[in-house]
Amino acid sequence: MEQLNWQKSSFSGTNTNCLEIASDGELVYIRESDDPTHIVTTTRTKLNAWINGAKAGEFDHFTA
Repeated sequence: MEQLNWQKSSFSGTNTNCLEIASDGELVYIRESDDPTHIVTTTRTKLNAWINGAKAGEFDHFTA
């Protein structure tokens, strides 16, 4: 996993609240930068569906 090109969101904090994302073909990996041992694996199709739902406000109640 370390050979992947992990990218951090520009909205992440300097040392906290950081999520990183990388891809390897169709699979997408998401991890916390302060605990990179736990990795969520999904597909591009599923991640795009989740992003579209987030943009539409479907998950706003989790952050309110």
